[in-house]
Amino acid sequence: MSRTPHILVVEDDREIATLVSRFLRNNDFRVRAVPNGREMDAALRDGRFDLIVLDLMLPGEDGLSLCRRLRNEGTIPIIMLTAKSEEIDRILGLEMGADDYLVKPFNPRELLARIRAVLRRAGHVPAAEVGESPVLAFAGWRLDKAVRRLFNPEGERVALTGAELDLLLAFCERPRRVLSRDQLLDLTQGRMAAPFERSIDVLVSRLRQKMERNPREPELIQTIRSGGYMFSPEIERPAESAAP
Repeated sequence: MSRTPHILVVEDDREIATLVSRFLRNNDFRVRAVPNGREMDAALRDGRFDLIVLDLMLPGEDGLSLCRRLRNEGTIPIIMLTAKSEEIDRILGLEMGADDYLVKPFNPRELLARIRAVLRRAGHVPAAEVGESPVLAFAGWRLDKAVRRLFNPEGERVALTGAELDLLLAFCERPRRVLSRDQLLDLTQGRMAAPFERSIDVLVSRLRQKMERNPREPELIQTIRSGGYMFSPEIERPAESAAP
């Protein structure tokens, strides 16, 4: 990134918010911290942010509701913080559209690593090999790796989160191969500390909701019993741009 990333921290615990803000500023980020959803909305109206660190337990509108609303409005990366360690809370956060999660108490260095990884995935533009088109086409769909955009068969752009797009890229670059959850975690998250295996299932479900004609009977992303998942379409690399 050519400019300093701007992080919005939504955390009602003043001590945690101060600690996180100071640590991120010391690591070359711009940071604004707010204690609730109302002030988050005001901050988003006032400025541009590259990522939101969002606490689950907030006064008023809770983190899950805020995450759902943010995802309906755009694709800004979201890392959720939660004091709850139950699997269901992590699943819900990912289903609402969060790109990653971190359970309290956490080491600020781990949060920093996760922020950098999510920003890298969201803003990374893969260098195209000489003579290779950045556009991948399959079953009428078109995925432009250079600008990280997906277009449906009608030519309309389909909004994907950074995590969803990373998973789709992993599938498109390895079509018709059975990929285990561990392999998909390696390809999309680099096996960061204590990866949450069910996150792959959640992301697959979200992709199916956005891409399959009938998510209950998927044609593009097949479930392989005791194996993982397989991306079934043939991949083409047309020379023309995917932009409409």
